[in-house]
Amino acid sequence: EVEGKQDGFFKLETMKVPYFAERSSANEDKCKDQCSNNCSCKAYAYEIGVGCMIWTHNLIDIRKLPSGGTNLYIRVAHEELDRKDMKLVIILSVIVGIIAIAICTFFAWRWFAKRKAMKENSKVQRLDLGEAYANFSTEKVNPARLQDLLVFNFEELANATNNFQLANKLGQGGFGPVYKGKLQDGQEIAVKRLSKASGQGQEEFMNEVMVISNLQHRNLVRLLGCCVEREENMLIYEYMPNKSLDSFLFDPQRQSLLDWPKRFNIIKGISRGLLYLHRDSRLRIIHRDLKASNILLDDDLNPKISDFGLARIFGGNQDQAATKRLVGTYGYMSPEYAMEGRFSEKSDVFSFGVLLLEIVSGRKNTSFYHEEFELTLLGYAWKLWNDNNVIDLVDPLISESGFKMEIIRCVNVGLLCVQEFVKDRPNMPTVVSMLNSEIKDLPAAKQPAFTVRRGAYDSASSSNQNQQICSINDVTVTLMEGR
Repeated sequence: EVEGKQDGFFKLETMKVPYFAERSSANEDKCKDQCSNNCSCKAYAYEIGVGCMIWTHNLIDIRKLPSGGTNLYIRVAHEELDRKDMKLVIILSVIVGIIAIAICTFFAWRWFAKRKAMKENSKVQRLDLGEAYANFSTEKVNPARLQDLLVFNFEELANATNNFQLANKLGQGGFGPVYKGKLQDGQEIAVKRLSKASGQGQEEFMNEVMVISNLQHRNLVRLLGCCVEREENMLIYEYMPNKSLDSFLFDPQRQSLLDWPKRFNIIKGISRGLLYLHRDSRLRIIHRDLKASNILLDDDLNPKISDFGLARIFGGNQDQAATKRLVGTYGYMSPEYAMEGRFSEKSDVFSFGVLLLEIVSGRKNTSFYHEEFELTLLGYAWKLWNDNNVIDLVDPLISESGFKMEIIRCVNVGLLCVQEFVKDRPNMPTVVSMLNSEIKDLPAAKQPAFTVRRGAYDSASSSNQNQQICSINDVTVTLMEGR
C-alpha cells in the first residue's frame, strides 16, 4: 500500500498461466484477497476445476492464446491503474519475454543440430575412407584397423594449431606443410596438411592412410587419424619433439648431440623398421622415399620412419614393379629406379646405404662436393675405402670415439647397400645381421653406383680420357618429381 491506497490487479484474458503456481481451494473472491494480503504475490488466477493459483516468484512463460486459456490478474501499484498505456506496457512485456524465450530456443536448436551434424559427418568420413580404400587397392589389408582410425574435424585441428599459424609450422615437405598442434585433452600432435599446389594429390594421401594405418612397429611413426573435410586432406601423427634426423645430422650446432652410440642406435632402428616393412608385417611395403628428413626422432632420439605417401604394397609373390612416373628424392634413388622405373626391396636398401654413409660422415649426399676429384659422397667413400683410409670419411665428432672397428664395419655395410647392380646388394634381413655382427665376414664391396658427379664425367669425355666410370649418369629424369 502507498498512502492508504491498495495495489490493484490488471486483467489479461485468455492467457497461458505461468509455471510454479501455489494452489488453494479458495473461491475466486477469496483468491484475490489471498494475493492482496500477501506482499510477495505477483499475480493470481482462478479456474473452475483447478481452483485458486497465486504466484510469488518470477512469472515464467506467459503468453496469450488465440482461444481458451485463463484470465490472469497481474498485481500493479495503485497509481499505475490509472495509466492508459498500462495495458500496452504489460502486453509489450509479455511479447519481449516470448521473443527472448524464442531466441534462446533457436540457439539451443542450432547447437544441438550442429553437434548432430558433426557426428553424422564423422560417420560419413569413416564410411568414405573405407569405400575409398576399397576402390583404391586390391591388396588385402585390415579393414577393422582402418575403421578404428580417428577422424578429426577441421575446426578441431584449426583450434589445435591456432589456425595453422606460422609459429606452429614444423617444416615443409613435398606433401605440404606440417604443423604442431595440441588437442583439448593436452595431447601434442603433428598435422600434415596436403597442399593443393603440391605435385601429390588424393592418391598419395589415401595411399599413406591405407599403408600406415595397417602398420605397427616401434620404428615407424604412428598415425593417429586424418581429416577429409572442406576440400582439406590432413594426416595427424604422434608428435616427435626432436623433429627429423637431418635437423641434427646436418646442423653444425646440433651434430655434437649425436655421438656414435646414438648414431649406431639410429642406424639399427632404421634397419629394423625397413625389415618390418619388407618381411615382418602382414603387408610387404616398399617405402621408395627413405632419407634423413623422413626419419623422425622421439625424446630419446630413437628413429621412426615416416612419410608413406610414395610407398607401394607388394603382393605375396611379387618381388619388383615398374612405373613410368618416377617420384622420390634425387641422391637416394637406386640406379634401376632412376633410369628404368623399376623398384623393389633392393631400392630401399640402396637408399638405406646412402643414409648410413650420411650418418657416419655427417655430410649430405645431394650437397656433397669434393673439389679435387669431383666425387659424390658414395664415390668419396669408395675412394677412401680402396685407399684404406676410411677414417677420413668419418665425422670428426665421432672419429676418436673408440668405436673404430664398428664404424668401419658400418661403412662396409653402407658400400654393399649402394652397389650398382641389384643382385650385388644384400636384402634387409642380411643387413640387420651384418649390423648386429651375426655375420662375421662381410663380402667385398664393388664400385658403387653414382660415384662421380656429372660435371666430372662431362670434362672427362671432352678431353677424350678413356676412364671407366660406372653409373656416371646421376640421373636427371624429366618425369621425376623431386621432393
